[in-house]
Amino acid sequence: MKNFNIALLIFFWASMLYSCKEISFLEPQPAGIKPLKEIPEELKGKYLAVDKLSGEKNDTLTIESWGYRLKDKDDKEWLGRGMLSDSLVVKFYQDYYFINFRVGNQWVLRLIKKKSSGIEFLSINIQDDSKRKELLKKLSNRFTLKEIKLDGDTFYQINPTSSQLLQLIKESYFTGDELKKLK
Repeated sequence: MKNFNIALLIFFWASMLYSCKEISFLEPQPAGIKPLKEIPEELKGKYLAVDKLSGEKNDTLTIESWGYRLKDKDDKEWLGRGMLSDSLVVKFYQDYYFINFRVGNQWVLRLIKKKSSGIEFLSINIQDDSKRKELLKKLSNRFTLKEIKLDGDTFYQINPTSSQLLQLIKESYFTGDELKKLK
């Protein structure tokens, strides 16, 4: 069985990333940083998701200059592709790629950090009911937290400055998995 973070990755790349509850933003993050017009060479390539527990090889993510595509372990492109657009915005700031998806009038954020062996894929995970309440309380102590219901899903919108967003990264609010680069 795939672990939870691999499942999050699949939802992320399928643009079905708002799977019930998400931290969201008013605008693509970090605010004030210009979006990339294409994906840089250093990020392009094929990356393999491997289940931490079983070691099973899962989906392959291919990042190209125009966006991404995702194939299953049988090399079938089953989740489609995402292209840089007004609904998929990528920014680079302080060694992180900020992947912003527009969902209605909300922006949902994922981070990618380049590693020597691949990429680290990060998000603020509030899917776990037991941890959500504590995390939302911590965030509401720092930011105005606005709860927004949209098509049956719940967004918890915050509006950090670029430096506040970096502080959240440093304090490990963003967690995730490493994907190995294929040669």
